[in-house]
Amino acid sequence: MAYKRAIYFYIIFIVGILAAFGCGYLLRTVQDQKAAEQFPLLAEAYNILEKHAYSELPAATKLEYGMIHGMLDAYDDPYTRFVEPVQHELASDDLAGKFGGIGATLERDPDGFVILHPFPDGPASTAGIRDGDRLLRVDKLIITLDLEKDEIIAAIRGPEGEKVEIEIARPPDFGPESFIIKRVDFPIPSVTWHLAPGENRLGVIQVNLIAARTSEEITTAVSELSARGATHFALDLRNNRGGLLTAGVDIARLFLTQGIVIEEQYRGHKINPYPVERAGELAPLPFVVLINENTASAAEIVAGSLQAHGRAPLIGHPSFGKDTIQLVFDLEDESSLHVTAAQWWVPGLDNPVGENGLHPDLAVNPEGTAGDPFIEGTIALFFE
Repeated sequence: MAYKRAIYFYIIFIVGILAAFGCGYLLRTVQDQKAAEQFPLLAEAYNILEKHAYSELPAATKLEYGMIHGMLDAYDDPYTRFVEPVQHELASDDLAGKFGGIGATLERDPDGFVILHPFPDGPASTAGIRDGDRLLRVDKLIITLDLEKDEIIAAIRGPEGEKVEIEIARPPDFGPESFIIKRVDFPIPSVTWHLAPGENRLGVIQVNLIAARTSEEITTAVSELSARGATHFALDLRNNRGGLLTAGVDIARLFLTQGIVIEEQYRGHKINPYPVERAGELAPLPFVVLINENTASAAEIVAGSLQAHGRAPLIGHPSFGKDTIQLVFDLEDESSLHVTAAQWWVPGLDNPVGENGLHPDLAVNPEGTAGDPFIEGTIALFFE
């Protein structure tokens, strides 16, 4: 009896699996048919090309990518874009502030071959990779002379703890050797810092990207610069094209004691505020913010909120002016679609950021000085 019951439940299980597969297949078929009905000219043009074109058609993926790019060109929004898998992976690493890798840099030699330079005591060096080894293969990816460097880097990177097989050719005889290397996490700093030349009381904190760990890196920078004698600080957001909205809000909160950082609104939704929840640990310190025409997006959230709250003056040139939010949708082949889905604004600013950018409190004239006029303006404001 128990045996028959087990057989019965097994049959039900198999039928359930087949039914689920069939439903998924039918749904995909209906969706494909709907797409063909919605874009009949595209289907007609493809069929003509397939039937009559003299040259062989590109791979299906390349054709699909071209169709997506064309669709977005017609949509005509500069911030809604399609990102292919390799670029999507590398950009995601940057925003996460870390990546799983083997601890080596790549460069092409004069003949076009990819050469490895392992970090001292890194996984690649420990496994036996030597400086100058020629890279031949990463797992199943064969390294050719025309292969893009980004594609090679993306193949080497991967989740921490997973292993990757690296095949190299070692000079002078260039005999092939293979190594299995376990990936470890490597940080990608978004912040660098230094004391201003000629004025050790001014600490300059350059933020290159608004990433998940940027707020922590800024507090580290302030601590180390303070230990070296800095009493006043410049948050340098020049040429910072933005990054994560929530990370920008977190950075602004470091400097504020109360109020609203920004408000955002998605289509058909209520306005969503991002309040300051408690006094930021950097709120008591004297700061200025350096901006230029390439300060954009999440970097403008930081600069704009500090200006609107009277927390820090802006020094430099008007900023870029990007006040929209993009949602990132991962597609099935690990490419991504970035869709403009919402707008943000800084309460208290006289003009919306998206119209003409942020206007500096102290404009900088880049001419007539041998040094950095932004830093010189900051020194004059703080100490003269």
